[in-house]
Amino acid sequence: MAGSTAPRIGVLALQGDVREHVLTLRDIDIDAVLVRRQSELDHIDGLIIPGGESSVMDKLARIFDLFDPLRRRISEGMPVLGTCAGLIMLANNVLDAIDGQQSLGGIDVDVRRNAFGAQVDSFEVGVSAPSIADTPLAAAFIRAPVVERVGPGVEVLAQLDDGRVVGVRQGNAVGISFHPEVEGETRVHEFFVRLVAEHVASAGRSARR
Repeated sequence: MAGSTAPRIGVLALQGDVREHVLTLRDIDIDAVLVRRQSELDHIDGLIIPGGESSVMDKLARIFDLFDPLRRRISEGMPVLGTCAGLIMLANNVLDAIDGQQSLGGIDVDVRRNAFGAQVDSFEVGVSAPSIADTPLAAAFIRAPVVERVGPGVEVLAQLDDGRVVGVRQGNAVGISFHPEVEGETRVHEFFVRLVAEHVASAGRSARR
């Protein structure tokens, strides 16, 4: 898909596992754009918000004057994928946010930060996500959030065997609790690239200028 016909995918590069997402996109022939400024945000078709520290990303987005432009582009329909901390950034409500922490919103869910425990409690498991892949996704849960409420109009994309919701979509916004990029799992990114390509096709043009 690389080349002039490929959608232009950005990775928010303020903090977190940016490199892993860039490499995963490269594995599926997509050259990522690192997004740290509004000028870079203005020239992409879709955005990945990586895992990391959601409260730190929130602060840095405001320091770099990216918070409001990010929120605007998402509300205007730009496809966005949030993994782990990225899901927290996309949730309309963060149940245990630290003082002053804000989210970008875009998905009508309640999420709880670090719901699966501390770093030492990290684990790997196959996750069923029928809308994304026919077989379970390879997923790493690292200080991961969980979705505790799913609002109307939100599609559940992925659940654990015990029923906990770990993947959701509302329109142009997709959020997952886990890290596929550290497992060499490319199917979430392939799903997202198709979503972005469909959005570009329906809009009749690319964001690139």
